[in-house]
Amino acid sequence: MTGEEWLEPLGLLNGPAAFAAIRDGLALPLQGGPIAFSLVRGPEGGVMPPPEDHPALGRLTRAMPDFAGMARHRARPLVMGIVNCTPDSFSGDGLGGGHAAAIAQGQAMLEAGADLLDIGGESTRPDSAPVSVEEEIARVLPVIRELAKVAPVSVDTRNARTMVAALEAGAKIVNDVSGLRHDAAALRVVSQARCPVVIMHALTTDPRTMQRDIHYEDAALEVARFLEARVETLERLGIPRSRIAVDPGIGFGKRVKDNLALVARLTLLANIGCTILLGASRKTFIGRVTGVVQAGERVAGSLAIALAGAANGAHIIRVHDVAETARALRMAEALALGFEEPA
Repeated sequence: MTGEEWLEPLGLLNGPAAFAAIRDGLALPLQGGPIAFSLVRGPEGGVMPPPEDHPALGRLTRAMPDFAGMARHRARPLVMGIVNCTPDSFSGDGLGGGHAAAIAQGQAMLEAGADLLDIGGESTRPDSAPVSVEEEIARVLPVIRELAKVAPVSVDTRNARTMVAALEAGAKIVNDVSGLRHDAAALRVVSQARCPVVIMHALTTDPRTMQRDIHYEDAALEVARFLEARVETLERLGIPRSRIAVDPGIGFGKRVKDNLALVARLTLLANIGCTILLGASRKTFIGRVTGVVQAGERVAGSLAIALAGAANGAHIIRVHDVAETARALRMAEALALGFEEPA
């Protein structure tokens, strides 16, 4: 996609107003709805009605297929619960080698409303040191084997060998924060496995350097262009966009203003024509904005970001605080589409 083809959907509508505007030709559905957009910002910065026959409109409006076989909700994203099988998670919820505790946490998240679980055995927070592949596999495999029996499971890893082991253990999705750039064999693994994959933007593939020399002219557009280029690479290897989710990488090589812009302008990613995943739960920029130092106490700020992401077109929200997030999203859905009282 060339720079001239990017359009940023604006004038977002939801619920009955969106349906009426689409019906009357005043707005277009964002990736099939239920959100609609009535305006766009073009590459030169001007705001206008969506131009007819623009090459980007197909991807912006086309309905999205289910990702990894998971049916979408009426008007809210899927909730991905985070299960950190690590002793050094930034969020303070790492469970180290406690397989039983990690399994119990995952089960509790499912009961609280998680639609899928993301299981990782290596912290990739800024300045974190890598762990061996053997250690990573030992941390996650027993947890994946058990939780994959009851829910869709994603393995959060940069390493091809861990991907193979996790998929054999029952994981359905690979979630790679390096965008399949860290391990040269990862692209081949995902291609041959024909599994869904989440690719994320980060300035570097090494957590020890990702927060150095950060500079963007336009963070939202630069991240979108990076992800589009990665998706094109995967397509050339036979991985269709229907099996790819894109993640803007909140907190990975970003300043506070960059993270805020990425959430506020999330609709730009709809140009890529893939499922959109947003993972901002408990992150440092939320603490800086709200003044909350302890990551585990950033629930309110995390909920605000989750609701903003949902309103701006996210299909999956990756979170630590599943119960609170699921309840907030259900409430937002009811406000948009109403609620039927049980008989």
